Amino acid sequence: MYHFVTSIRTCYADVDQMGFVYYGNYPKFYEIARTETIRSLGISYKEMEEKGVMMPVVEINLRYKRPAHYDEILSIHTFVKEIPQGPKMTFFHEVYNENGDLLNEGSVTLAFMRSSDHKPCRIPEFLKELLRPHFPFQAK
Repeated sequence: MYHFVTSIRTCYADVDQMGFVYYGNYPKFYEIARTETIRSLGISYKEMEEKGVMMPVVEINLRYKRPAHYDEILSIHTFVKEIPQGPKMTFFHEVYNENGDLLNEGSVTLAFMRSSDHKPCRIPEFLKELLRPHFPFQAK
């Protein structure tokens, strides 16, 4: 399993009238964390696109446990549980506040798509190679 943590400080634009982080911001937080997780593997999402691969979101699931508030530092734990073998990849997320309370958890599934014709494709070999050291027991 690959695990990476991204920190985000909430700002006024993130909160609603109740002073809670607006529920619709969590997918944005997931995207920031997912982008940084990919970067931590050694390639940026922009570089992946330049290599001809895009990753549109095809499914998102979220569970709200507790509210986050203005000016809190949130730790977004992102997990890749396996090297994808087909045309989709799922990222699992857990959002914690500064006290270590679990606020939100969910998953985002993306499809691999060729930039040239917008057709689905399998995980690109360059991404598989970056993931492989983190999954020594997963078959090739």
